[in-house]
Amino acid sequence: MFEYVGVLHIHSIFSDGSGEIIDIVECAKESALDFLIITDHNTLRALNEGFEKWYNNTLLLVGCEINDKQNKNHLLALGINETISTRIPAIEYTRKVKELGGIGIIAHPFEKRNSMKEHPPYPWTEWGSQDFHGIEIWNHMSEWMEGLTEQNKYNYFLHPLKSIVGPTKETLQKWDELNLTRKVIGVGGVDAHAHKVNLLGFVELEVFPYKILFKSIRTHVLVDQSLETSKEINDSNFAKEKIYKSIKEGNCFVSNYYYGDAKGFRFYAKYKDKIFSMGESLNFTPDIELIVESPNPNSIIRLIHNGNQIVEEKSQLLSFNVLQKGAYRVEVYLNENAWIFSNHIRIGL
Repeated sequence: MFEYVGVLHIHSIFSDGSGEIIDIVECAKESALDFLIITDHNTLRALNEGFEKWYNNTLLLVGCEINDKQNKNHLLALGINETISTRIPAIEYTRKVKELGGIGIIAHPFEKRNSMKEHPPYPWTEWGSQDFHGIEIWNHMSEWMEGLTEQNKYNYFLHPLKSIVGPTKETLQKWDELNLTRKVIGVGGVDAHAHKVNLLGFVELEVFPYKILFKSIRTHVLVDQSLETSKEINDSNFAKEKIYKSIKEGNCFVSNYYYGDAKGFRFYAKYKDKIFSMGESLNFTPDIELIVESPNPNSIIRLIHNGNQIVEEKSQLLSFNVLQKGAYRVEVYLNENAWIFSNHIRIGL
């Protein structure tokens, strides 16, 4: 498997972000990202104007973020070529994304922020839908705003990376619950806008600069073929297909780069001579072994089964013999800081 690291959920001047597409790409290149996905609100303008392509070693992909008439039920729509009306209910545009062959990912599903009246929460309510492919398990901006208070606001504005603790328990519980009945993949998003605010009445401060956020929540994809040839001949379609397939299948994991480079993390199931990666399913047998490989020897590895922690071990390598059916995933911590969250391996479900 070949690993590529990117950032999802980014807004430009084509909706409510402050950055030009080219400037955002430059920040991604400086951050050594392999790919980034622009998701402006209800528009594919960046796609239609030809911005989706390789920029040296960084691939820019374009999706969009859809919402309903109440500006709730935000859905990241990846891999579609036409916009969808916001006048229809969320359950309908979620189905439409699926019908178009796209990937529907629920954005900030349980958002509860209330620190700024002009930026209310936008939670997901249409849980009856069976057509979304995944959820955003970790959203930098949502967590930042939910933790913002009058007392800590100056520190939060000056140090936006230090304020991120981890995915909420409510989000992880819902994610685990959903995976007991069907595969629902998890990704991380930065929700970058690079808003500029007047902090002291005369000082304009850029909140969440793109370059800063590109050093926080990242999504790592594992693909079965190298993208180097695609890069060399500037064939973005091949790379786009591979990256989106990995996201759709859940062959990916989420990390917080602020605490360390998570490249090299692996979580897989081994049965005889077969290997099953994150996002895959297999039948139950007592001979299945789950293996976790962490890039840091000081990792605290937690194995989660059906939403419950069953193993915690400080190690760089963890091996576990499967005794029960269920949905298994991994969390990794460094110095008690949330670092890596894998997608599930579903066994016997």
